[in-house]
Amino acid sequence: MRIRSTILLASFLLAAACSGANEASETASPGETARSGGPVAGCTSRAYEEIGGPFELTMHTGERVTQEDFMGKPSLIYFGFTYCPDVCPGTLVAINNAYSRLPEEMERPQTLLISVDPERDTPEALADYVQSNAFPDGLVGLTGTPEEIEAVANEFSAAFSRVETPESVAEYTMDHTSLIYVMGPDWKLKTFFSETITNPEEMATCLETIFG
Repeated sequence: MRIRSTILLASFLLAAACSGANEASETASPGETARSGGPVAGCTSRAYEEIGGPFELTMHTGERVTQEDFMGKPSLIYFGFTYCPDVCPGTLVAINNAYSRLPEEMERPQTLLISVDPERDTPEALADYVQSNAFPDGLVGLTGTPEEIEAVANEFSAAFSRVETPESVAEYTMDHTSLIYVMGPDWKLKTFFSETITNPEEMATCLETIFG
């Protein structure tokens, strides 16, 4: 299974529970090393040819789309879900704050939120969620069948799992890899941001370095 066999980002590819209930569940295998870039490298060298690939999903508008619809300009991709209480919205706010620090003449990347909770994240639910003024303008929500979500997660080596929480109103939460994937106009990974490098100023500097 690709999600386990090609996890190349070592400690950065950790599954982060939005509820904070569970610790990381995915790491690189012993002795496994990245073939390009690395977690301690500069932002311009955190590129992995193996990460990212084709998909077919449903946008929050109900329209069926593929990666072809987002090629031609930079994209920031985040795997999350609308019931996530803190990590997901905090990450989207950090992206928005990073965009606000970019030069005015620089075009902002498009931002894609791919749901790891297709059971609850219908296009209608995503449509409401992406309208938040705290999130990036033009935020696109993407969902699909469980099989489609698993397929795109595999392409990005993004891990996720359902965690039952019968004591809560939500009944379950989702553990998931908490990375921001930065894709170039050619849909190739240029860099990534982890929870440890989501400082808006640092993100903006990196984006300007790559795309400015």
